[in-house]
Amino acid sequence: MFLATKDIPLATTTTGSLPRPSWFVANLAGRPFSGAMADRGFREQYLDAQAVFLTEQMRAGLDVLVDGDARVDDGVAGRFWFAYVNERLEGMGPPVSASQPLVSNRGKEPGDIMYEVIETRMPPSVVGKVARGPLEYDRIWKVSQGLTTKPVKFGGISAQLLEAMAVNRFYKDRRELVLDLADALGKEWHALADAGCPIIQVEEPCIHGTAGISNDKVMTADFYVEAFNREIRGLRQKTEVWCHTCWGSPAAQRTEHAPHSYRDALPYLDRLDVDVLTFECKDRDGADLELIGKHVSKDKKIAIGVVSHRTLQVERPEEVADLVRRALRWIEPERLILTTDCGFGRQGMSRMHAFYKMVAIVRGANIVRRELGLPPAPILAADPRYAALPPGV
Repeated sequence: MFLATKDIPLATTTTGSLPRPSWFVANLAGRPFSGAMADRGFREQYLDAQAVFLTEQMRAGLDVLVDGDARVDDGVAGRFWFAYVNERLEGMGPPVSASQPLVSNRGKEPGDIMYEVIETRMPPSVVGKVARGPLEYDRIWKVSQGLTTKPVKFGGISAQLLEAMAVNRFYKDRRELVLDLADALGKEWHALADAGCPIIQVEEPCIHGTAGISNDKVMTADFYVEAFNREIRGLRQKTEVWCHTCWGSPAAQRTEHAPHSYRDALPYLDRLDVDVLTFECKDRDGADLELIGKHVSKDKKIAIGVVSHRTLQVERPEEVADLVRRALRWIEPERLILTTDCGFGRQGMSRMHAFYKMVAIVRGANIVRRELGLPPAPILAADPRYAALPPGV
């Protein structure tokens, strides 16, 4: 059910995470969000960070905003993206000093940046039947949405990726663990939708890392489709549902060295009961655009990354516009959303880089909007009336 992007051709947004301000040093440290917000120091820093995140996105001219994943503690390479959930689910035990099951150690040796990522991941242990805990997604979203009239998208890790990252010490059947996690997170997504969240983004199903890549006869792409649809069952009747996919983000790295194609995963991704599918496209210069356009059903919108989270070079608006034009050969403008390949946080880049990449998305979108006879979005950050120096100086 399109709530936020229904009437916005070439809508613009980002994936979710944003670089923390240097002064935002408060962490939840395992506390429920509501308890931390009773701490004066945390509350002040958190609310100020939200004001910064949302203001910068509005200055950039984005149509759909994000909360920057400010709830996520400042761990190495974004570790707390998944640890936030693990620390608050029933049945999860303490983290384990071991390699994360999902990530192979091949090519990740001392001296490689991904070795340090793996060393600090500390996967969670599963010690009992998992069930919903104090995730409080609804309250977290309300804080952000209460600071802006633009729609705020809320995203979080999928149940199946949580399972793939965990050390299972309780369940005999991995599928049973995935489905219990799907049920637990499904309740959280519904509470968030009931609170009024206009877009819920479920992130990183294991489908595109399985189809055509894995020979596992149990954890198959077909099963992951079933588990994802179970997690979001009934959600589209309440809100707009997105599924985000990419090829890795910790410290702006791929989880594997070789770039992958979405080719084998597209038939499975298209079976997901979502409104929008997101794809990493900038990093491979739009290599899969034709495949995506041909294989994603017309009842879904397609969000493509038009700026990279892995490079510090800020894309020129003309570069963004070129990728958008190529996408339009296969995807109608009313179905096309422009975003980032993945989040800008997770120790990826500075706030300055992230800000100007957001501006580049909207400047590039405006070039194409004018070509299509569509109204451009106002960009306060690019308005010469508010520049310190006249253009060209």
